Amino acid sequence: MKPILKTDIPVLKKLGQGKVRDIYEVGENLLVVTTDRISAFDVVLPDGIPYKGAVLTALSTFWFYLIKDITPTHFITSDFDEIARQVPAVKPYKDQLVGRTMLVKKATVFPVECVVRGYIAGSAWEEYSKSGTVRGVQLVEGLKESDQLKPTPSTKAEKGHDENISFEKMAEVIGPEPAKELKDRSIRIYETAHKYALTKGIIICDTKFEWGTVKTTGLNRIKPDNPLNQLNPVVEITLVDEVLTPDSSRFWPSDGYFPGKSQPSFDKQFVRDYLKVIGWNKTPPAPKLPEEIIKKTSEKYLEAYKRITGQELA
Repeated sequence: MKPILKTDIPVLKKLGQGKVRDIYEVGENLLVVTTDRISAFDVVLPDGIPYKGAVLTALSTFWFYLIKDITPTHFITSDFDEIARQVPAVKPYKDQLVGRTMLVKKATVFPVECVVRGYIAGSAWEEYSKSGTVRGVQLVEGLKESDQLKPTPSTKAEKGHDENISFEKMAEVIGPEPAKELKDRSIRIYETAHKYALTKGIIICDTKFEWGTVKTTGLNRIKPDNPLNQLNPVVEITLVDEVLTPDSSRFWPSDGYFPGKSQPSFDKQFVRDYLKVIGWNKTPPAPKLPEEIIKKTSEKYLEAYKRITGQELA
C-alpha cells in the first residue's frame, strides 16, 4: 500500500493539519483524516508508514467503543458509508478517506495533555536515573528500567514542544474541578485498557489522552433532578483525538517482559531508536528512513492492531 502523506478535499473547509491528521469542517462536526505521516521528536519525517493511518483509526474506533461507559468521547463513526451518508460531498474522495477517517463532534480542547504511566521507561526512566523523579515527582528508590508502577499521571502543556507541568499548574490553567476529573478519568481508562490488553498479550506501558468540552443536550449530570434537563444544553467533558494507539502509547509484548532493560515495542519507538543510532540531532529536516525501517515499523503497527483486536486489519 502506498502511504498517503496528505489529503486534498476541496469541497470541504480544511481547518488545520497536524503532524499526522488533516482536519476538515463539516457543519457542526469535524472530519479527521489520519494520514500515514510519522513524526519523531516533534518533527515530521519525509517518509510515510504504510497502513499506519488505517491502524490508528481502526484501533481508536475499537477503544472508543470499549471505554464508552467510562467517559463521553467525540467519536461519531469511522464507517465510510455512514460518513458519506451524512456528508455526501465526500463520496468522490473515497480513495483518500476510506479506512482512515472519523466523523467526530467539535470540541473546545483543553490546552493540556494527560499522560498516564504504568511502567517506567523512555524519558521517564532517563529522568529517574538522574534525579529519582518523574516529571518532578519523587519516586521510591531502587526502581529498575521497565519496572511496573502504580498508574502515575502527569501533565503536558501544549506550547510548541510539549512542556511538562505539575498537576497544580494544570489546575491553575483549566480549573481545579476539570483538572481532577481529567486525572481521574485518564487513570480509569488506562487501568481498564491495561487489564484488557494483558488478556491479549500486550502491556500498555504508558499513554496520553487529550480532552475537551462539547455542548450537548440531555441529562445534566450535575443536577439530575432538574425537570428541564432534556431542554438544557450541557457542557460535557469529552475525550478527543485518538486513544490508545501506537502513536499515543507504548505497547510491549507481555511474553518475555523482564524489568531491568528496555522492552521491544509495537509502536514508533522503533523509529526513534533508529534515529538515535544514526545520530540525528532532532532538528529539521529529518532524515529519510531506509525501506527496512519503514517495512518493520508498518509490521509493528499492524501486529499491535491484530493482537489487541484479535483481527487482521480489513
